[in-house]
Amino acid sequence: MAMYAGIDLGGTKIQAAVVDGQHEVLGTKRDQTPLEGGPTAIAAKMVEVLRAAAADAAIETAALDGIGVGSPGSVDDEAGTVATAKNLSGWSGTFDLRTALEGALGAPVSLGNDVDLAVDAEFEVGAARDYRSILGVFWGTGVGGGLILDGHPWTGRGTAGEIGHMVVKMDGARCPCGRKGCMEAYAGRGAMEARARRRVEKGEKTHLFKIMEERGRDRLSSGIWERALARGDKLAQELLDEAVQALGNGIASAVNLMDPEAVVIGGGLGIRLGQPWLEKIRTAMMPHLFVDFDPPPVLLAELGDLGGAHGGALLAARRARAKA
Repeated sequence: MAMYAGIDLGGTKIQAAVVDGQHEVLGTKRDQTPLEGGPTAIAAKMVEVLRAAAADAAIETAALDGIGVGSPGSVDDEAGTVATAKNLSGWSGTFDLRTALEGALGAPVSLGNDVDLAVDAEFEVGAARDYRSILGVFWGTGVGGGLILDGHPWTGRGTAGEIGHMVVKMDGARCPCGRKGCMEAYAGRGAMEARARRRVEKGEKTHLFKIMEERGRDRLSSGIWERALARGDKLAQELLDEAVQALGNGIASAVNLMDPEAVVIGGGLGIRLGQPWLEKIRTAMMPHLFVDFDPPPVLLAELGDLGGAHGGALLAARRARAKA
């Protein structure tokens, strides 16, 4: 039986999975994305994580029929490169990721946008498998989006779906992309951490960074935000409420433009905070929907943290079939 692997490369974590031809998960592994060393260190960690997932599946990586990688940044599958991945530490230029991975893993590697692949997985085998047109919104280190229109991925001229960079407030907060007022400036976990640090420097109190130290982490992961909420942390609650309002504004605007059959919410924060916060996002959308009497269903990503890895494996399987 054919076996494929997917690697989901995120700003906080690297998740790998090995699956068979029926999408059954045979082995998984997850680890933190390196904060130092740039693309070389990140690629080395990806190799380590996938080898561990393959060992969990009792297979050598060289025996895989293909590996699909979902990455942020400007992904060029034809060239095998990833450029300007701003949510990854030190990844400002162009790096030949395919060569680095194929040389170490011994199997063909295909590249795709991380959120596009996760949305594709939810469409094919996850929460949106009963729909033909969906908007995927993945709420994590940044806010990524992906589109399936009439059963086909829509990438525009190459970068469609960047919902995190829809402007939700004119001349608003500075986004990590350098522009002002983007949804990601309010809802991206990286931007939220930066805002939390600035407010702590001004004397505000929070459990966020104490929990980070307790957990031995070097950044505010989704789990830390969840634990801070459980402790009644006022600052965490305020920042997450602001994030929900930004998500509601931007998602509603995208729905007004495209009228998808469904919206899927995923990503580290989306999955971790779950259904109660999905309902908050749905409520925040309503005042901005043009057709507010018939809103599209808002679904929680069914594949959870493995969505991106599933999408990578689907990409690898398609490429393998196309070459057969």
